[in-house]
Amino acid sequence: QVQLVESGGGLVQPGGSLMLSCAASGSIFRIYTMGWYRQAPGKQRELVATITNGGVTDSADSVKGRYTISRDNALNTMYMQMNSLKPEDTAVYYCNADLIVLDSNIRQTYWGQGTQVTVSS
Repeated sequence: QVQLVESGGGLVQPGGSLMLSCAASGSIFRIYTMGWYRQAPGKQRELVATITNGGVTDSADSVKGRYTISRDNALNTMYMQMNSLKPEDTAVYYCNADLIVLDSNIRQTYWGQGTQVTVSS
C-alpha cells in the first residue's frame, strides 16, 4: 500500500508564511511527478504547483513568486514554502504523486488526505 501524508497546514495572518510537507511511504518503486492542489469552499480543485523527479517545476500564475515547490527524492518527500499568504489562498491543500509500486508496471496517481490552510486576521 502507498500513503501520502500532508502536514504543515494551519492558521496564519495575511502576509505570513507556511511550509507544507507531503511524505510518501509504502511499497514504492519510483515516484515521477508530484504536485500540490487546493480546493477552496464552493470551488473546484485547482493545480497549484508540480515538480518532476528531475526537479523541473511549474506553478499557477496566482502563486508565482510567492510559493516554492521542492522535493527530496531520497526521502520521498515534497515541500511547498508559501510566503506572502493572502486570504484567497485559504483552502484545503492536497498533494499527489504519479508513481509505480513495487512488483508492478502500472503507473498510478495517489492522493493525500489534505491539510487545511487558513489565511485570516
